[in-house]
Amino acid sequence: MLLMAGVLLTSCVSKKKFGELQTNYNALQTRYQAAQVDLAENRATIKSLEDRLAEARAANDKLQAAFVALQGSLDKSLQQNTEGNVNISKLVDEINASNKFIKQLVEAKDRSDSLNMVLTNNLTRSLSKEELKDVDVQVLKGVVYISLSDNMLYKSGSYQISDRAGETLSKIAKIITDYKDYDVLIEGNTDNVPISKTNIRNNWDLAALRASSVVQALQNNYGVDPKRLTAGSRGEYNPIASNDTDAGRARNRRTQIIITPKLDEFMDLIGQAPEGAEGE
Repeated sequence: MLLMAGVLLTSCVSKKKFGELQTNYNALQTRYQAAQVDLAENRATIKSLEDRLAEARAANDKLQAAFVALQGSLDKSLQQNTEGNVNISKLVDEINASNKFIKQLVEAKDRSDSLNMVLTNNLTRSLSKEELKDVDVQVLKGVVYISLSDNMLYKSGSYQISDRAGETLSKIAKIITDYKDYDVLIEGNTDNVPISKTNIRNNWDLAALRASSVVQALQNNYGVDPKRLTAGSRGEYNPIASNDTDAGRARNRRTQIIITPKLDEFMDLIGQAPEGAEGE
């Protein structure tokens, strides 16, 4: 009996230990998945910072070239007349004005880049893994592109929004609503297979109707201000893959939600450029 009790006690301890190991394993799996998400975000941030550094270096090179040109003009002026001191003061003022203008442009662009990164991260975090299979989010040249596949977004062969797409659109609408200083263009795209619906003339019509359906869903169902929304169509003429394969055609059948900073701030800033800065 003592021997049997010892065996039973050993069995219980082993099961308990196994349970602890299983719990630790699950915790490690969760931390690993979180680390993978953080790694992807950090890589995107590094890429954005590298691009901004390259832009800053290019702007600096341009400014240095402008400075050298101005310095040459200054030297020539000093040699030609006795009013060199006046010309020096004028050139220095022009350089200072140009530097201030460039700084303002860089600061405005930095604010836009930072907002875009936060917007993209917030949107990506809000979507589930299943949703991310049909949703592609990218930032290109300061513009956020959200590409939605047609098999997720619409009922088959139709421009009506599917029930499946409702939850995804609601999450996108929440981000759009939070970022009120951005305009939103909904752009429909198709493959090159002709449409065979009696009430739809061609792929231009189909893409436009699909974009309009998304615009109206964002307005009517999720409260996005319609003044910020634009519906557009590119039909079959903006492919991102070959139309010679089923996979390529599936990629081309998409609707893009394009989120861009409002241009008023930048246009006002450019309008305030000091004389000579616009051409540099």
